[in-house]
Amino acid sequence: MSLFQESILELISETSTNLPPDVRRAMADGLHSETPATQASQALNVIATNIDMATQDEGPICQDHRDAHLQDQDPGGRQPTVLREDLRHAVAEATRRGKLRPNSVDSLTGKNSGDNLGPGTPIVHFEQWENAEEIEIKLILKGGGCENKNIQYSVPCELPHLGRADRTLDGVRKCILHAVWQAQGQGCSAGALGVCIGGDRTSGYTHAKEQLFRTLDDTNPNPQLAALEDYIMKAGNTLGIGTMGFGGQVTLIGCKVGVLNRLPASFFVSVAYDCWAFRRLGVILDASTGALKRWLYREDKPAAPMAVGEGFPRTGKEVRLQAPLTEEKVRRLKMGDVVLVSGEIYTGRDAVHAYLMKHDSPVKLQGSVLYHCGPVVMKDNGHYRITAAGPTTSIREEPYQAEIIERFGIRAVMGKGGMGARTLAGLKASGAVYLNAIGGAAQYYSRCIEEVLGVHLLEFGIPEAMWHIRVKDLPAIVTMDSHGNSLHADVHNASAVLLSKLAEPVFSEDPPPLQRPARERRFRLEPLQAGSGQTILRAAGPPHASP
Repeated sequence: MSLFQESILELISETSTNLPPDVRRAMADGLHSETPATQASQALNVIATNIDMATQDEGPICQDHRDAHLQDQDPGGRQPTVLREDLRHAVAEATRRGKLRPNSVDSLTGKNSGDNLGPGTPIVHFEQWENAEEIEIKLILKGGGCENKNIQYSVPCELPHLGRADRTLDGVRKCILHAVWQAQGQGCSAGALGVCIGGDRTSGYTHAKEQLFRTLDDTNPNPQLAALEDYIMKAGNTLGIGTMGFGGQVTLIGCKVGVLNRLPASFFVSVAYDCWAFRRLGVILDASTGALKRWLYREDKPAAPMAVGEGFPRTGKEVRLQAPLTEEKVRRLKMGDVVLVSGEIYTGRDAVHAYLMKHDSPVKLQGSVLYHCGPVVMKDNGHYRITAAGPTTSIREEPYQAEIIERFGIRAVMGKGGMGARTLAGLKASGAVYLNAIGGAAQYYSRCIEEVLGVHLLEFGIPEAMWHIRVKDLPAIVTMDSHGNSLHADVHNASAVLLSKLAEPVFSEDPPPLQRPARERRFRLEPLQAGSGQTILRAAGPPHASP
């Protein structure tokens, strides 16, 4: 590998395993401000432990990274094609080493490339700058769960519980609040928002993501946007959505807003949602050698441990579940129960669910637990080893789940973010439950896996295959039971009531008066006729003024 490739590989590895200090501080603040002994505080404890585990073992904090978003600024001395190839080689090597999960899928065939390379992956933005001696590269690893909660508004528009959002700063405020509310726990809250006011549909989303390269504790230089960011942080954390959507006080850890000019006919508000596993780092490289000179978003001192005590504190009230499960055992579970799952279970994501709708299962699923998980898997001496195993967002399986539960006799599905009314009805009819694991806690959950017993449907790729695993004391919370109760529906409805209370205007609709600097000089534009019928403009002003 070239020195440049080695530097990029180190950047990817560090970004995957270490959160930047501003994110750590925000999560630590959330951990200490949340009400103790609640489901949200339990989730934050697991998250803190997971962050520590990832740092100690140099394992992925979260296995998901839909968006490997690289920003490259260089003096233009290297050919972009050479830079791109170096970046591609580093991404492929990081994947081989288990720092990244294979996440690049052909949209037509469904085939996973296996190395995170393909049209559109990784996402790289090149930009030249005037520094002839250094190259700056920034990286964000953004998961698919939070990517799915990105949202774009075309205003004016009607928003549930908030009414009409106009083309004003107050209309923008409503759009951002709605973006927080619609995400609930599906984007692994507590989350951070990057927002763009204006632009077109493409530039708006791009500029919104670029806001995520700002640190969470900076101050927007635009006073209006600074006031908006501050308001969203305070108001968003009053909605009661909480960590993982369990209810609670910590829903947002950041909101960063930028603005672009727009066409008169369009007014877009674009929101890029990122999760608590806000993986963002950067490096400055020597332009001539590719050697790493210094880090961005990182402090010199070692990060202090975040966890306070055991990650999932035991109270003695936990319900132990030994798979396979009986209907009688499952029917006794109630919403809010904390469970510890042991025994043999199976993973199954989008491809597995689509397959099971048309085919028999390759394994017996009667009484089983189906885990919505796409793990990072290494193969050592012919044996598989799972190194990251956090849950994926379950709502994607809503079109299939109830039918699959009934058809195959599944007793529990486990994932994150909850599921909808159709699945809830299916759980009640079939005698099954939904177990909510802690999103992003990839290291924490991999420690609960004792052995990989086998794999089926590997042709779908590592994340989408059906992995047969033996687990011990895998912790989760019953958030949808077999009696028609759903914590997700309860939080959704309660937060909607709180959202409606924020509908009244906060920011004035009148634009602020333009304040001219004391030394500003006024000019008028006078038309002059030029040859060939052209009209040009001349600036005219008081004597001695330079236009």
